[in-house]
Amino acid sequence: MATIKIKGMSCNHCVMAVTRALNEIEGVKNVKVDLAKGEADFDEVKTPDMDLVRKAIKKAGYEVV
Repeated sequence: MATIKIKGMSCNHCVMAVTRALNEIEGVKNVKVDLAKGEADFDEVKTPDMDLVRKAIKKAGYEVV
């Protein structure tokens, strides 16, 4: 399981946007976003390219910290 810190989330819409963005990345499964902690956890079926993860989060309007 991998955990990333995400900056800029403030509501459940943010949680859904980040979840959707991460679910679109090959190798990422079982995404769980915790708004209070500002974190996203996910299982790595195969190791995802973390640059793609950062880009997907940024495209959704947030920042990996």
